[in-house]
Amino acid sequence: MAAAVASDLGQVLAPRERRRRNREQTVSAILDAARAVMQERGVSALSLREVARRVKMQAPSLYEYFPSKAALYDALFLAGFRAFQARLLQALEGQATFWDQLQAILAAYMGFSREHPDLYQILFEHQVPGFAPSAETMAEGLALLDRITGLFAEAIERGEIAPGVSAGEARDLFIAITHGLTSQHLANDGDAPPGGGRYGGLTVPALALFRASWTPQGGRS
Repeated sequence: MAAAVASDLGQVLAPRERRRRNREQTVSAILDAARAVMQERGVSALSLREVARRVKMQAPSLYEYFPSKAALYDALFLAGFRAFQARLLQALEGQATFWDQLQAILAAYMGFSREHPDLYQILFEHQVPGFAPSAETMAEGLALLDRITGLFAEAIERGEIAPGVSAGEARDLFIAITHGLTSQHLANDGDAPPGGGRYGGLTVPALALFRASWTPQGGRS
């Protein structure tokens, strides 16, 4: 049958919609192949020629979808960010207190790094020399960063914490500790789940340090 079926309702795709869907499927296959290459050879060793070979495409044809390696990295960065954001927002659901929220963020960050090491490296390790995400891609990341900053600002306003620095600085300090523990966890206990291993097991004590330091005088530690 020459026409493609659009849905269970039996609607026939218009040529333009069919081309759009075919393009989306091709882009998805290219990104999957690129991730496979990075997982096997390292994030910085991504090869457009090898990606084209894996999707059974001539290298020049790949440029119709991604005009440069930087464009492919940017698409991978965006895909990784969206996957991380979905995981983080799901982890935050139902977390009633500020400290529960921090615990959820830390666990989501460490869990993502273990399950998607290639995307984690693109997002947070900066292992691709010369690559910087596009302004459009960074805009999505900054929106999530602002949301996390809001958690700290609201906790300060409620008097729940008194970090002695701005909400942005408190956020950055928490991110630095989270990333440091995660980096050490991957390097030393990569097979251990979040919360286990030499460094993964320090997440609860790390939060206890923050809590002891940031709880206002007279508040409950």
